[in-house]
Amino acid sequence: MTTSDAAAGSTLGAAAARLRVAVPSVADRVAAELRLQLAEGLLLPGARLTESTIADDLGVSRNTVREAFAELAAERLVVRHPNRGVFVASLEAGDIHDVYTVRRAIEVSAIRGGGSPERVAAVRAAVEEGKAAAAANDEEGLGSANQHFHGAIVALAGSRRLDTIMSQVLAEMRLFFHKATVDAHFYRGYLPDNEEICKALEAGELDRAGELLLAYLNRSEERQTAVHGE
Repeated sequence: MTTSDAAAGSTLGAAAARLRVAVPSVADRVAAELRLQLAEGLLLPGARLTESTIADDLGVSRNTVREAFAELAAERLVVRHPNRGVFVASLEAGDIHDVYTVRRAIEVSAIRGGGSPERVAAVRAAVEEGKAAAAANDEEGLGSANQHFHGAIVALAGSRRLDTIMSQVLAEMRLFFHKATVDAHFYRGYLPDNEEICKALEAGELDRAGELLLAYLNRSEERQTAVHGE
């Protein structure tokens, strides 16, 4: 084998290694699906998750579901109780500040960086989705639209890593919000803020959009703290 052949083989081997790292496993995809269901409000705090049911629904093995549970448990989205099973986590009031600290770091930074016209349009689409849900008196739809709004803000950065972090944050936020939604109109209060933030983004007023979002997140944290402190 020549030196050039060896170099080429080394390059291909490195590329293959990177590919193996980049391609998510089946368990990762199952975890991502469950994370999405949490973020969309389909799985409630304290709900029992059954390996066999999820395996049948997603067409995977129970071992794969077990691996996904381990991943979500590491993120504190589910908890395993010996001899009882796996349950959706019920987050503590003390987790709120930590989650909002992450949100301030990634959401405000993302919006201040702006984004492509297509990514800005996705933020607008989430605002319009919220308005349509409000008009239809669809409170769950409003909650999902609000999640999509914040996900679209982070997506402005064009970073898969940040999107992955945000998917976990959105799942945690929905677990917090379940308690707050005892107030049937909880999500409606966010619509005017979302509209104002989106308009600033569309106008290219990125510093203003960042300040509006920061104030929004601070108010939201105070509200969640009050709700979970009751």
